[in-house]
Amino acid sequence: MSEIKALKNTFANPAPLGLLGFAMTTILLNIHNAGFYELNAMIMTMGIFYGGIAQMIAGVLEAKKGNTFGMVAFTSYGAFWLSLVGIWVLPTLGLGAKPDSVAMGYYLLMWGLLTFGLFFGTLKGALIGKLVFGSLTILFLLLATANFTGNHEIHTIAGFEGILCGFFAFYEAIALVLNEKYGKIILPLGK
Repeated sequence: MSEIKALKNTFANPAPLGLLGFAMTTILLNIHNAGFYELNAMIMTMGIFYGGIAQMIAGVLEAKKGNTFGMVAFTSYGAFWLSLVGIWVLPTLGLGAKPDSVAMGYYLLMWGLLTFGLFFGTLKGALIGKLVFGSLTILFLLLATANFTGNHEIHTIAGFEGILCGFFAFYEAIALVLNEKYGKIILPLGK
């Protein structure tokens, strides 16, 4: 009987890629939500390629590592970005009606509920993960409320809160990369 040797996992940590795809796309969209520029192809392109596809790749790699939380989070938010771009683009191509604000409110509310559920998974981890998922839950709830009520001020507040959320994720990603590269804590993740 031959001995089966365990293969060493030689994959790089996919979390920084997923976090950066989420962070940069979230920041750019929420600069728009805060009122600094109009929705444009730059945001949609980031949503497809970095927020969408790169996060999906990170999620698949997390699955390979056996990380269910990372797989669910990254593939879900990758799908969020792809679906959001689809919501914006498909009606312009005659492929479905543009959703009204109530439909968008429910769409955002469902993403908020998913995020709130995932937030509980961060309670055993580093502080920065709690900040990312806690602020993302608040962001989705603010955006849903803005859509349900038509209140532009809430939408603007959500934009600023979303910028903060994106920077939390950006910090976490860069901390993971630098801490691994230097073999010590360069940027703390908190407890």
